[in-house]
Amino acid sequence: MRSVLICHAADAFDREGLAAWLASFTELVGVVVLDETRTQRRARVRRELRRVGLLRFVDVVAMRVYQHIALAGRDRAWLKQALAILRRRYGPTPDVPQIIATDVNDTKVLAFLRQAKPDLVLARCKQLLKKKLIALPKVGCFVLHPGICPEYRNAHGCFWALAQRDLDRVGMTLLKVDAGVDTGPVYGYYRYAFDELNESHVVIQYRVVMENLGALATRFAEIADGSAQPLDTHDRASACWGQPWFTRYLHWQHAAARMAAP
Repeated sequence: MRSVLICHAADAFDREGLAAWLASFTELVGVVVLDETRTQRRARVRRELRRVGLLRFVDVVAMRVYQHIALAGRDRAWLKQALAILRRRYGPTPDVPQIIATDVNDTKVLAFLRQAKPDLVLARCKQLLKKKLIALPKVGCFVLHPGICPEYRNAHGCFWALAQRDLDRVGMTLLKVDAGVDTGPVYGYYRYAFDELNESHVVIQYRVVMENLGALATRFAEIADGSAQPLDTHDRASACWGQPWFTRYLHWQHAAARMAAP
């Protein structure tokens, strides 16, 4: 099975660790590296401001500031250690063709994929894939969504499940990409015994991937040979969540501390 990884330039866990993992059970034939511009990042901020309004956006900014001051250093240390483990387990980053782009749907990316002829594309990116790209791989484009879908769609599903105290839905969804936002066929749910008092939601979102790499490799093989069928999610509630709020983070931490108290 030929594969291509799409990831962000700044994410070494994906760009190095997951690339080596993907090469361990598929023929990795290329990596698309997204190096977003400042304009793209500003546009994402404007979309969130329009979505939640000014007052709630202050809550979003407060969470970002707190995360940078209080959590980011510990998160970076965990990610560094995790990447070292992945290197020991799967070896160095494979030497395969790469393309660097700002837009995953750029014509250069499409041409790169047509030349690579992947059966499988694993998309680890914040940008939505358009139909022309989705249609290229024979097996499909897939995401390791941080959250249980359809209840926790969008990029911060683990945070919102924790904040909602919906602890059974803190995990990851293996999704086949369609034209919507995390609305494609579900091929599996993955969890681990997280520690919400000592692990940030960022660590939880990465660790749920790391703890399930063996099971994911098996599932991708089953999808490729046609023995895996998508799960039925039609009778379940669906919700699309946004950026983390500081007020909800405080609520989560208070509730977690009370739960852990003797």
